[in-house]
Amino acid sequence: MEIIEKALASGRTTLSESESKQILSGYNIPITKEILVTDAGQLEQATEEIGFPLVMKGCAADLAHKTESGLVRIGIRDAREAREAFEAMMGAMNSADKGVLVQEMVQGKRELVVGLTRDPQFGPCVMFGLGGIFTEVLEDIAFRVAPITKADALDMMQEIKGKKILEAIRGMEAADKDMLADILVAVGKLGEENEAISEVDINPLILSGGKPVAVDALVVLSS
Repeated sequence: MEIIEKALASGRTTLSESESKQILSGYNIPITKEILVTDAGQLEQATEEIGFPLVMKGCAADLAHKTESGLVRIGIRDAREAREAFEAMMGAMNSADKGVLVQEMVQGKRELVVGLTRDPQFGPCVMFGLGGIFTEVLEDIAFRVAPITKADALDMMQEIKGKKILEAIRGMEAADKDMLADILVAVGKLGEENEAISEVDINPLILSGGKPVAVDALVVLSS
């Protein structure tokens, strides 16, 4: 993949969120509608195309934890707020490749995590579980060694303690488990076909109307 080759050639082992999502999209994993901007003119065009309210995030290859750095703004309501957020984020980043991702604001209360790790013994392993800020606290996750089948993916969904979150609850639609299974299978395939990828972290994968959407993503490469 050209994105991976360019990153490795420049000595980088971490892809930006924009680059990471381009890789996911290439494997038909649904991602947020978003535009990477680097100047005020591009910002104006992006906000018109995506529409308010929206999310804005600082974007660079060395930004693994944007929230902690104050580089994520949600619920941007108008052009003035967008300009202020853009100027603040661009001023706070030092990277040569810096930009700001202008994203649609995905509505959904249920957050999942999907990932890939490359085990020294077993190779690429797919992970699925409860996502968001409590991923590391709850550790409610299931693993499978890639390649995985759709049946494997469906089994993983039944293994987590919080599996009821995938059902129709409190007026929310049931998760589209077929789509979720396709995403898990695709992540396994991504790991198999790209040996340079050591880790994939899709967190959160938000259920919006029951449909999963990758709201944030990080791809890490082997050095």
